[in-house]
Amino acid sequence: MKEKELTKPVHVLILGCGRSGTSIFGEFFQQLSCYTYFSEPPYADLKQYDYSQPIAIKVPTTSKNYPPTAGLSFPLEDLLNTIPKPLKIFWQVRHPLDAICSLKVGIAKNWGHHPRPLDWKDWLDKPLILQCAHHWNYLNTIGYEKVENMATISTFESAILEAEKFAKNICTLVNVDPKLEVAPTQNWCNRVQDTNNKKFVEAMTSRAYSTNDHTVKVGRWRENMTEEERRLVLPMVEETAKKFGYRL
Repeated sequence: MKEKELTKPVHVLILGCGRSGTSIFGEFFQQLSCYTYFSEPPYADLKQYDYSQPIAIKVPTTSKNYPPTAGLSFPLEDLLNTIPKPLKIFWQVRHPLDAICSLKVGIAKNWGHHPRPLDWKDWLDKPLILQCAHHWNYLNTIGYEKVENMATISTFESAILEAEKFAKNICTLVNVDPKLEVAPTQNWCNRVQDTNNKKFVEAMTSRAYSTNDHTVKVGRWRENMTEEERRLVLPMVEETAKKFGYRL
């Protein structure tokens, strides 16, 4: 008996807080032969895409004349009417203490990570570590709750520490047969490393935010965060972290 044919791959939308692995996750779809991948396109561009073949989109950026939904960078209802179904939405999340450390570079540059919290200007006179904590918490509460009933959670830790298992699971979720994408999948798995070594290849859009002040990516906060900083941010992120399975 012939193996049952998989249905056509679905369109994909990857969302989440900056520095949580959305870029490297998105570039997984760039490897797959059946997908066309767009990283942070202006939202208006989504109106022009040809959706006759599977498309994967990572975090559209805000466009004029398309006021975004709070916590997101685009108008959610309009997007759901623009991208044909079936559409698979992933919400990428990372341990808050690691994400906070990684957000510092971008937040220090005029709050360069988007979407900004609505009250971001009110936080500019506060320590950078608190700005980063507020950004992570805002996106993973206000942003996530907008898509919670339709999104699948994916984690930075799973992608980094269990790349092959992660890749196969994602293929299954989007109706791609991993047996038909062995080489592209393996290429992506080889470059996803917890340490900076010869195999590791940084995601293209992440390179401007990278620093060399830590030896590992999962648990980097132990190298980059003081006990005082940890004490300051824990009350801000602890409840949200629990919702995603992180115990601080």
